[in-house]
Amino acid sequence: MAAITASMVAELRGKTDAPMMECKKALTEAAGDMVKAEELLRVKLGSKAGKASSRVTAEGVVCIASAGPAGAMLEVNCETDFVTKNDSFLALAQAAANLVAQHSPADIAALGALPYSQDGFGPTLEDVRKGLIGKIGENMSFRRFKRFDGSAQLATYLHGTRIGVVVEFAGDPAAAKDVAMHVAAMKPVSLSSAEVPVELVVRERSVAAAKAAEDAAKAVAEGKPVQPPEIVTKRVEGGVQKFLKEVSLFNQPFVKNDKLTVEQMLKSAATTVAAFTLYVVGEGIEKKVDDFAAEVAAQVAAAKGAA
Repeated sequence: MAAITASMVAELRGKTDAPMMECKKALTEAAGDMVKAEELLRVKLGSKAGKASSRVTAEGVVCIASAGPAGAMLEVNCETDFVTKNDSFLALAQAAANLVAQHSPADIAALGALPYSQDGFGPTLEDVRKGLIGKIGENMSFRRFKRFDGSAQLATYLHGTRIGVVVEFAGDPAAAKDVAMHVAAMKPVSLSSAEVPVELVVRERSVAAAKAAEDAAKAVAEGKPVQPPEIVTKRVEGGVQKFLKEVSLFNQPFVKNDKLTVEQMLKSAATTVAAFTLYVVGEGIEKKVDDFAAEVAAQVAAAKGAA
């Protein structure tokens, strides 16, 4: 059985806003698996347990660049928020985005091999990155990028330096800019319901089914009637369909006028959106949380053993 530390409980609570004891119980039941524990809380507590799940833990910046009709968006990570305000780090990040837009490198390794000099380091971008690691004293890495070839119009939006959006569109630039801002705020996962990744649909159906099973068990324990299987099935599928609408761009209520969906707003503006790309700094990255008390205890035990 994995040890459940206070820092693990705090991390899960930060992601879900669930009560501390419920977080500890979920982690214990999930044997320390953070993702499984979050799912267990969603089953037990409903949507409340997912409202803070978009919080991210790693630090860094997102940069956007253009080169004629082409464009690029890039994420660069570092260890602390302090470094995200360092001028040399910010210059490196923007330079890397510019190089992506100008040269269309195949991958991170190819990007690092491109010519670039800064702060006395070079002659490649990778040499500058390594040099700044030594100068600043903190690790940093190019995590991901996407280049847009200019075959479609581009609308871009940066929310500070942590969220970046590029929308590929045809039509009204102002409407497309509004969509980019909407994406940053609402974080859809696809254009339409049909394009939501299968693994997300499967996970949502599993959560809905587990929630229905728990409700049935509760009804039995309280001596209340249990819903027939066909009703339960409809309820589960209804929950899945609601989820699909909530996470697909075209079906979401438009943030500037929630009486319209994004699809309806675009139609009224004679604008079409072919794709969008959303980067959130640190999304999907687990940031190491040190259990200081455990670390000190281990050091004391080691010192006693050596004596």
